[in-house]
Amino acid sequence: MKRNLGLIFLAFFWISVSEFFRNEFLLKQHWEEHYRSFGMNFPSDPENGAIWGIWSLCFSIVIYIISSKFSFFQSVLLSWTIGFILMWLVIGNLGVLPWTILPYAVPLSILEVWIAVLILSKADRK
Repeated sequence: MKRNLGLIFLAFFWISVSEFFRNEFLLKQHWEEHYRSFGMNFPSDPENGAIWGIWSLCFSIVIYIISSKFSFFQSVLLSWTIGFILMWLVIGNLGVLPWTILPYAVPLSILEVWIAVLILSKADRK
């Protein structure tokens, strides 16, 4: 059990770092320009980071559960759909998704999920 918790937290760490790097370094300019077009500032306060941390932990737990029931590739596909496709549909519907990020975000999010599933595929499933 301790090993599984360690793997969940390793996946959580990976997802958090991946999200932070992608959105705060690679794509921040896209986000800021998009939010400026609404007359708003892009929310990157510590409180927002904490919520994304909770999202990352929940996502790693969901991936852990999915990867215990499905094959590696099925886990990647299901997890990516749950974590990203559904989120992008919602924020796209709300009009706050800068569509210019998707050529970067899609492959990077697939890589993020791929590595998280790889980490969690090492869990003991007894």
